[in-house]
Amino acid sequence: MQFTQDVYYPEQGEEWERRKPVDVGMDADSLNEAVHYAQTIETAWPRKLRLHYTENERGESHPEVIGPIKDRGATNGLILRHGYIVAEWGETQRVDMTFSISKSYLSTMAGLALDRELIRDVHHPVRDYVNDGGFDSPHNAQITWHHLLQQTSEWEGTLWDKPHYADGQGEQGPDSPLQAPGSVFAYNDVRVNRLALSLLRIWRKPLPQLLKDNVMDPIGASNSWRWHGYRNSWLTIDGLKMQSVSGGGHWGGGVWISTRDHARFGYLFLRRGRWGERQILSERWIDLATTPCPVEPDYGYMWWLNTDRQLFPNAPETSFYALGAGRNVIWIEPENDLVVVVRWIDTDRADKLMKRVLAAVR
Repeated sequence: MQFTQDVYYPEQGEEWERRKPVDVGMDADSLNEAVHYAQTIETAWPRKLRLHYTENERGESHPEVIGPIKDRGATNGLILRHGYIVAEWGETQRVDMTFSISKSYLSTMAGLALDRELIRDVHHPVRDYVNDGGFDSPHNAQITWHHLLQQTSEWEGTLWDKPHYADGQGEQGPDSPLQAPGSVFAYNDVRVNRLALSLLRIWRKPLPQLLKDNVMDPIGASNSWRWHGYRNSWLTIDGLKMQSVSGGGHWGGGVWISTRDHARFGYLFLRRGRWGERQILSERWIDLATTPCPVEPDYGYMWWLNTDRQLFPNAPETSFYALGAGRNVIWIEPENDLVVVVRWIDTDRADKLMKRVLAAVR
């Protein structure tokens, strides 16, 4: 996509320009139908999120919540076309937990590190950069940044009192044999948190402050978002106490943020890392982040992809997503220049919502 002076970028704050659907090539009636549908497909998750942890995750080997939890709001959302707001519903300024969308923010910190040559090559072993014992074993010594970002690392160990098999999403137990790094995909928050700690080691500054200074402030986000770790994820670097943040809300914590700030973040990626006159993230990183993993083609560097339209059949193959449990979605749709953020919808109906949004494009 060619960038011109005509590309719109919202100013800092809440003064975000709106356009009527017809003015950006969308049908108002079809768009209203999509919004109405979104409002009727709220997740069955309880508003009191502690109940979710109590009821759904008690069967895990290490279910103890070690990070903060916040009760959720109602379903809400926002649709951008060409950067302008064409639809908005619910409390889009409310700060909520966002679960695994946190991973896409974490991935972005790796992108910044690569752009600044703190990481020279994503295929370098992490042990070449991080010397804290986490990559000393013969197995872990093979792990690269690429493996951690694609969730194919098979990292073995315990972090913040959670062993690598503690996350039931990865479908591994204490006796499950480890595979060679890069050979299998396992969605695993312990290993994601190992990436977060490794990035903290090389940056030597808290990741939330780096995200604020280098991404969120430049794109005009609010100051209401927070990025939490765990009560036991504190360490001292260069004499300063810092918290290693979590890449999800599996045991609490993660990024807590509003729909509007999510939309800015998604729009940055729609614009291939550019915001106005500033290239915040390199286009090289956007390409790397959205390259399919060989053993899980629907996944990139902590962004979900729509390779062969397997993830969401009604969306274009070029779509990519930050997805969090609940369900929370940042949908980036380059073919039609759309960003759609929806919070707390039924997971099984997300594809039908996408179909309705695309039906409004003329």
